[in-house]
Amino acid sequence: MMMPLDDPRWNSLNGGYKIPYNPTRALRSLEAGENKEAAWAELWTELHHQGDLGDASYASVPHLVRILNDRGDADWNAYSLLATIEIERHRTRNPPIPDWLLPGYESAWRDLASVALRDYAKANDPLAARSILGVLALSKGFRHIGTVVSQFDDSEVKEIFEAYMS
Repeated sequence: MMMPLDDPRWNSLNGGYKIPYNPTRALRSLEAGENKEAAWAELWTELHHQGDLGDASYASVPHLVRILNDRGDADWNAYSLLATIEIERHRTRNPPIPDWLLPGYESAWRDLASVALRDYAKANDPLAARSILGVLALSKGFRHIGTVVSQFDDSEVKEIFEAYMS
């Protein structure tokens, strides 16, 4: 249900800047475990820009989930970017997921919950653990909780907690 990485439609999809962006080179790098830092920097920059998403953002989700599952590492970048895409897709300024991408996107999010549960057990990095918890909340439809857990830093969460407890 995911668009193959060699599909020519990638060249016509828009990224977060609302201009054409083909993420397949970066996705292939992650898949091969090569130049991961550069690949993540590119995907963060191009798939999400100040809350803006494009079709390439949605089309990348099944591949990011597949790569997470296959590589077996609890990478905070993947979980945080997936959470960001899911959170931001609900903003009215972002395009809806095209009908032809929707089945793959929804299937990826169902699969992501299982992968996240597996990875949470081995997540030693606090950022990875928080990102995974956010994804788990989002996968169950708890958008507000998922947003707070995955997008707010510790000081912001502490501020909310202290305001609630006073």
